[in-house]
Amino acid sequence: MSADRPPHERPPPTLLGLHERTDAELHDADIESLERRIMELALSRSGASHGAIFLHDEKAGGLRVDFHVVAGLIITLPGAVLHERRDGRANGIAWEAYKRNEPYCTGDATADPNYARYFFDVRSIVAVPIPYQRRAIGVISVSSPERDTFKAADVAALEDLAAASAKFLRRAQLYRATRDDGRRPFLIKGLSAGWLEVERRIEHVSPTDAPVLIHGESGTGKDLVARATHFNSLRSNKPFVTVNCAAIPETMLESTLFGHVRGAFTGASFEKLGEFQKAHGGTLFLDELGELPIALQAKVLRAVEQGEIQPLGSNKPPELVDVRLICATNRDLPAMCKRGEFRDDLYFRLSVITMELPPLRSYARNNLETMAQVFLQQAVSKHRLKVQRLSAEALATLERYEFPGNVRELKNTLEHAAIMARGEAIEVADLPSHVLAALATTEGAPARSRGATPSGVGTADVGVPAMRVLKSMREEWLAAPERAYLIELLALCGSNVRAAAEKAGVNPVTMYRLLRKRRIVIRREARVGAVEVVRESGDAKQRAR
Repeated sequence: MSADRPPHERPPPTLLGLHERTDAELHDADIESLERRIMELALSRSGASHGAIFLHDEKAGGLRVDFHVVAGLIITLPGAVLHERRDGRANGIAWEAYKRNEPYCTGDATADPNYARYFFDVRSIVAVPIPYQRRAIGVISVSSPERDTFKAADVAALEDLAAASAKFLRRAQLYRATRDDGRRPFLIKGLSAGWLEVERRIEHVSPTDAPVLIHGESGTGKDLVARATHFNSLRSNKPFVTVNCAAIPETMLESTLFGHVRGAFTGASFEKLGEFQKAHGGTLFLDELGELPIALQAKVLRAVEQGEIQPLGSNKPPELVDVRLICATNRDLPAMCKRGEFRDDLYFRLSVITMELPPLRSYARNNLETMAQVFLQQAVSKHRLKVQRLSAEALATLERYEFPGNVRELKNTLEHAAIMARGEAIEVADLPSHVLAALATTEGAPARSRGATPSGVGTADVGVPAMRVLKSMREEWLAAPERAYLIELLALCGSNVRAAAEKAGVNPVTMYRLLRKRRIVIRREARVGAVEVVRESGDAKQRAR
């Protein structure tokens, strides 16, 4: 690229090189890497904590949420589309920027007639159109929970970024239009150090054909990780076939996996293709691998090592199949090998790359609000509901629950609550009874205490256990020294949050949450990098620099 070209015509240095790739070479992993880098630049240039890339989808008739970041977490929401509303309600800032094909900046969204709540309530928003051949093909949007965060320079910087990224995002838009977006896996990235390691392994192993073994408790997201690995692989355009080894009777599992010929057994009145054959060229996901009968394990090993399968009852030479195997289990396979319940050779062959999925309880404390909002959005979209958020009391109740069923249980809990909610907010009474009963048992408070109301609808009272009082006292003791430490740390790092996180030994997601918790805001005004502390005194808020 020529150095004398105007800035708005020059791609950011980190995007150079992609312009030489053809549309045929474009891949889902490339698009995600591209959009991730564009979003990183948008957030760093504006100092925002949230951001999204919206691309217009002709078939869906709206703005598709193509890439979304919330306080450092990357959230993939397949099928999330913003449509123009016909009921008189506001369409939202992003939609206004797209429709007008011009930047839109608001310093107090709560007073803006075009503001529509999306995900979390925010105060400051900038949305700039992505220009392609003089029309908008989408929007880059950033936001902050604080008022008057963005200045004219931030808007200009985002305009330059949108213009420089337009041709790349146009190719991504065209590529997405040719694909079934329903296949994109739902994931929330950056949840914890354990998940960062899983994400790193997905990135490294996906382009290969190596077998992958995913281990984790029930409900931790093994199926999602398997789909993400396939989605980012060179086989993503080929079949992704799933077999749950625990859901199929042992007598039928061999026929399911390898197929059978007509007359192979009583009732075999037709020739059946096996799942290995259906997955030819793609990926076969064997869920609940620990339930695979030992008699079948030798045939699976042969299929993995030699690519050969033999349909049940067939006298023909073995068929060749090209299948990448991904397996998942919540059982201790090495212990099963020692007991003779699982073949050592098959275990070693399937565990070339292993992924250990952390349970929800290990990272939920800092991320539960965001995850709950993600699942609420999914439930609202799925069931066409009007509920928008969780009340503070409902969120506090969820934060006290252990979720033994992990992410799956959290998702089902939010779906239940969204359906049962009677207003725009989920209340404690809307949560599943087993959640409230479990808390009542562990905290010594009544699960529900329903009293009569004028409407006849009961109210919930889960009590305030002593542990919550102790937690409140601990929070009061720690608040002042932790705030002082964070301010000093930011000053030492020149207000660079990532550098501060590295120095503190935590990931940037945690650092952003600590700053928000202690009401420390990085402001980018005339004094670049100034740290602003927001103190609350009664109902008044005092700002000190």
